[in-house]
Amino acid sequence: MSDRRFQQDPGRPCFVISVAASLVQAHPRTLRIYEDEGLLAPARTPTNIRLYSENDIRRILWIRRLTQERGVNLAGVRLLFELEERLGTRLLEALFDEAVARQAAVAMQSEAAEATQATEATETNEATQTNDNHDDNGRSFEADPVSSGNANGSLHGRLAGQSDGSGPPTERPITRIVATRVTTPRGDFR
Repeated sequence: MSDRRFQQDPGRPCFVISVAASLVQAHPRTLRIYEDEGLLAPARTPTNIRLYSENDIRRILWIRRLTQERGVNLAGVRLLFELEERLGTRLLEALFDEAVARQAAVAMQSEAAEATQATEATETNEATQTNDNHDDNGRSFEADPVSSGNANGSLHGRLAGQSDGSGPPTERPITRIVATRVTTPRGDFR
């Protein structure tokens, strides 16, 4: 029964500074600085060795989170802890949970916006491809590169879905052909 109580008491100091520092992934000197700034008050043995409890470890993790993720300096952290003690509530946890929820909502909104933009871009590309393959009468056509090349070297266009009379229509990808005109500037060339 006493073993169970020993394991469940988060206020009981049992970690020396090297173990506490490794638990929070910090240098032992960092924990001494936090103590000098008044952010921590670890228990001391009769031989003056610092002992940290689970509550102290949680407090160190909060200090590190505020300083590294939120950019709060140690004086600001001290003020936040004092405010929390005066109010008697877990203010930092509530603020952190609210910030996490807000970040999740922003991330979901940005993902939805990206998905909408991707869908619109796909629809625009499909509409552009459809419009590029129509003649003046609105009928769609596709270039037939296989049967191209007559006496004057021009390409034959074939209406989409029509065959050239030599059998059933074959499935071919619609290809866009871009015509370019080469012009020379007017003027004297000497």
